[in-house]
Parts: sequence; C-alpha cells; structure tokens
Amino acid sequence: MYYGGYYPYYGGYGYGSFSGLYMVAMLLLVAAIILSFYSQYKVNSTFKKYSKVASRRGYTGADVARQLLYNAGITDVAVEPIRGNLTDHYDPKSKTLRLSDPVYSSRSLAALGVAAHETGHAIQDNVGYVPLKIRTSIFPAVSFSSKLAMPLIILGIIIGSFSRFYTIALLGALLYAVVVFFQLVTLPVEFNASARAMQNLKDYGYLDPDEVPGARKVLSAAALTYVAAAMASLATLLRFLAIILGNNRRR
Repeated sequence: MYYGGYYPYYGGYGYGSFSGLYMVAMLLLVAAIILSFYSQYKVNSTFKKYSKVASRRGYTGADVARQLLYNAGITDVAVEPIRGNLTDHYDPKSKTLRLSDPVYSSRSLAALGVAAHETGHAIQDNVGYVPLKIRTSIFPAVSFSSKLAMPLIILGIIIGSFSRFYTIALLGALLYAVVVFFQLVTLPVEFNASARAMQNLKDYGYLDPDEVPGARKVLSAAALTYVAAAMASLATLLRFLAIILGNNRRR
C-alpha cells in the first residue's frame, strides 16, 4: 500500500488573463496540502491504534492473505514479508504480495485490514479489473513522464519569458498530465480493493462484527492519502497551464 504522492513545484510566474484558472488551482492545491497532512496523521494514528487491538479469531495478516487467495482460486501469487512500515503492496509483474513487518505476522485489526486490501489487488489482477489494467499498463510511461515533466515545464517557462516559444513548457505539461491521469485512475483501484477487503473479511469470518469498523477505519484513512495525491497533481497541472497559457497570451 503506497501512501506517498507527487510533490508540486511552488515557483511563481505571471499568469496573465488566466488568473481565474490560477486561483482555482491554488485553492485546490492548498486543500490538497491540508488533506495530505491530515491523511498522513490519520493513517499513522489509526494504524497505530488498531495495530494494538488483536482480532479474536487469531489470524495473522499472512494467514488472511493466503486464505483469501486460495478462496479466490489464485494459486500463482506468493505472499512474502518485506521490511519497513506501511510498505505493503502487490506486484502484478512478479505475482507477489508483499506484507510489511507490522502486518505479515501480526494478528491485529490493522494488519488484517491491510493484508485483505493488498489481496484485493491480487484479486483485481486475477479477474482483469479494468482500472488496474490501465494503471499497470501506463506505469512505464508515468515513470518516464514524472522524471522529465517538471524540468521541461520550468525550462520552457524560462525560455518563454524571453520569447514566445512555449512549446517545451507545453510538452512538459503534457507529460505531467500522464502523471495526473495515473493518480486519478489509482482512486477506483484503491477504493475497490478496500471494498473487496472488507467484504471478504466479513464473508469469510476473519473478523467479528464489532471488529469490522476498526479495520475499515484503517483503510478509510489510507484512502485519503490517494485523494490528496490526486488533488495535488491536478492542482499543479492546472497551475502550470495557467502560467504557460497566460504568459503566452500576454506576449
């Protein structure tokens, strides 16, 4: 489960007649920053709280992951431990579900929620869940775009400030749009994995009814981080478009 995001650039340039778009972008960016801080606090505090609450059934995170995979008829996915805290993730290329130390061998409500969530991604992969297929297919492009987009935007704006040549900046914005699209398509992937997780935990009896809200709170807190990342990426793209298009019109 990834809880990070793409960090926006905060430099300033003129934005001409596109000030309305610029202000919308700035308001969205401020909201994203506030939500990001809140979501990180919420994830850490909620996980810490429910990692101390053991489930009555006695299953570990690894137990739940393996049994849910078995129940779904998935036999080609390995479940492995990985070092770190909240480093849990499913790798569709190697067909490996990796659970962090606080999840793999823990019997807590938090561990079971996270393990079931990551297993949800493996199930999505197995059934051909379209948003996951899209996200996986564009990941190489996102990796490429995220490295080049910001340098091209900044370089293009600098060049454009001395001329009317904003093509480089627009190319950078186009590359950054790929990053934004990736962040947006991530939302249904994560929400669906959490929904599958909670349904499976209840249907197969890994949690008692009064334990379900605790696991759900952990996953709900994590979901906020993805919303914040998507908002920040979209706001950053809109902000740079306002700068580029505004400066181009003024010249």
